[in-house]
Amino acid sequence: MAEERAEVLNRNLFFVKEHVGMFKAANNYDILDPESQEIVLECREDDLGFFTKMFRFTGYKSLTPFDIRIKTPDGKTLIRVKRGVALFRSVVEVFDEHGQLIGKLRQRMLSIGGKFDVLNASDEVFCQLKGKWTSWEFRFVKDEVEFAQVSKKWAGFGKELFTSADNYMVEIKPAVKAGHPMRKLILGAVMCIDMVLKEK
Repeated sequence: MAEERAEVLNRNLFFVKEHVGMFKAANNYDILDPESQEIVLECREDDLGFFTKMFRFTGYKSLTPFDIRIKTPDGKTLIRVKRGVALFRSVVEVFDEHGQLIGKLRQRMLSIGGKFDVLNASDEVFCQLKGKWTSWEFRFVKDEVEFAQVSKKWAGFGKELFTSADNYMVEIKPAVKAGHPMRKLILGAVMCIDMVLKEK
């Protein structure tokens, strides 16, 4: 079972589908295999405090803290993504299933359209997350090498799932080897994109 759980993170394609609700404070998603449409991971924000819930319905939503767990369908946490209150810029921490810090996502000050440094646990830059939230096209790059891409466009995938909700495809490139901690950072960063940039 542990091997199967680890194997999920070695996939190269993930379809992220938002749970839609009119009065929805929490950000919850299902992560599917794009071909079979089988749920392979679940992203849940279960422990929202009262005041955080209240502020999620105001213009301050993008400043609120979050604590997201990416789990297997049987409930095993593989990745945890946390951020405190963000006053000037976001610094998001990503942890593994044992609670060990894998790395951080640090928003660059005064960046146009949103730009993040993806750091390892020693604060060394793995790569940068670049893109424009208006077009929902993001790339993880370093020295012209692309490690992953996030997009709402995907040829050959059922258009019926691409609704007005924040549904998108994540493609992890072959440059990121199986088992590399950067895979968890990339999936954590996907949640970061949605909650830090798209919610504004």
